[in-house]
Amino acid sequence: MGRNQARRQHRAALAPGQGRQYGNSRHVAAGQCHHRQSCRRRRDAARCASGLEGRVENQRGQIEPEISVMEREMPMPQTNLPTNLPIGSGPSVRRLSRGATISYGERKIMVGGGAPVVVQSMTNTDTADAIGTAIQIKDLARAGSELVRITVNNPEAAAAVPAIREQLDKMGIDVPLVGDFHYNGHTLLNDFPECAQALSKYRINPGNVGKGAKRDTQYAQMIEAACRYDKPVRIGVNWGSLDQALLARIMDENALRSQPWLAQAVMYEALVTSAIENAQRAEELGLAADRIILSCKVSGVQDLIAVYRELARRCDYPLHLGLTEAGMGSKGIVASTAALSVLLQEGIGDTIRISLTPEPGGDRTREVIVGQEILQTMGLRKFAPMVIACPGCGRTTSTVFQDLADKIQTYLRDQMPVWKKAYPGVEGMNVAVMGCIVNGPGESKHANIGISLPGTGESPAAPVFIDGEKKLTLRGERIAEEFQAVVLDYVKSHYGQAAA
Repeated sequence: MGRNQARRQHRAALAPGQGRQYGNSRHVAAGQCHHRQSCRRRRDAARCASGLEGRVENQRGQIEPEISVMEREMPMPQTNLPTNLPIGSGPSVRRLSRGATISYGERKIMVGGGAPVVVQSMTNTDTADAIGTAIQIKDLARAGSELVRITVNNPEAAAAVPAIREQLDKMGIDVPLVGDFHYNGHTLLNDFPECAQALSKYRINPGNVGKGAKRDTQYAQMIEAACRYDKPVRIGVNWGSLDQALLARIMDENALRSQPWLAQAVMYEALVTSAIENAQRAEELGLAADRIILSCKVSGVQDLIAVYRELARRCDYPLHLGLTEAGMGSKGIVASTAALSVLLQEGIGDTIRISLTPEPGGDRTREVIVGQEILQTMGLRKFAPMVIACPGCGRTTSTVFQDLADKIQTYLRDQMPVWKKAYPGVEGMNVAVMGCIVNGPGESKHANIGISLPGTGESPAAPVFIDGEKKLTLRGERIAEEFQAVVLDYVKSHYGQAAA
């Protein structure tokens, strides 16, 4: 039987009203679909087909995989937010959100409201050590962190915050500071007004501000402090410290349903509900809606994607993205990139933090660089010139091209604190370092500056291409230094005043 004939027979077997056409897929139902109402509210409605165990027939007559727990179990409430992002539209399509401004002095960072996605980070020092904390903040800020969060967990830490701010001012670092509060934030903000004033933003975890009536009172005290000092707040829900009373309430509601949700969907709903209800409560207490940022952090990639899609549909507050425990090394980088890239591509996310576990003796600024590289690779931001380098193969000679690519990458990043002020636009420059004749000249021609090093058996010469044209050839032991000089000359002649 041919494929088209099989398809016609399958469609003919459907009783009238059992199938609904959605774009390129047919919504199949072998009877009453209890997902119908929620599916109609989703832009990807064609994915739900309870008549065939949650599978759909595509144009080729193939049965697609079962839908996720979130798509199958959670009701999708009405929303005014754009939920029909077109496929292939790219990251230029951003979710509409309010804008929250975090400021210190003349420095103002807009989160949401169509502003570029903000990169932030967090210290891992003892905040009571004002000098050590200020030094790490300086390093993070110079690496490109636009907001830096610090732990404020005890009276000693709270007392040190003004001194940290003072040290940063002396070093010329105007990055806004975010105070991270858990358990006792209401007490610390009340007892240390200078700390409350020195911070530019507060992070509140509604899951650990207290229990019962005490919880409501202590949460209100923190929001009142934010109102008093005119500070924005991130209401940061975390599934590792979820409000247990709220979770119990949602579980009880779920138990009364004729078709209860799965446990995973209940957890998703609890996270989203906690964030939104606490934001609404903050508004009732007097905090302006444009002073609120939300986050719902989890440690699983698919969980994060599902939760933030739902959160984005149900509110218009700016959203802070990040896996709560991404992990160490390449695992942490891959997990964060996988989760955040999906959401950012859908226009979801206004600020990001890459929560990498540092290697022993590792550099804390790595999380900042990874965050920048995610945004720049996706075309959302430009932070520093990009170095394009081939991976190497049997044609390449030793590790010369690898060493050169590493040196150039380090050189460009080291120069950026100066270049970004003296040569605006340089962050969009592309540099290619290729290892042999196969792709070297072609890739080099597509970059602003490119060098094609000799491969095995090739002439010991390295042609340099500038704006697509071969300009010179480098030879000898000082190719790296000479190529850096070529790059510097190009920057001086093409950016800043030279470009005016």
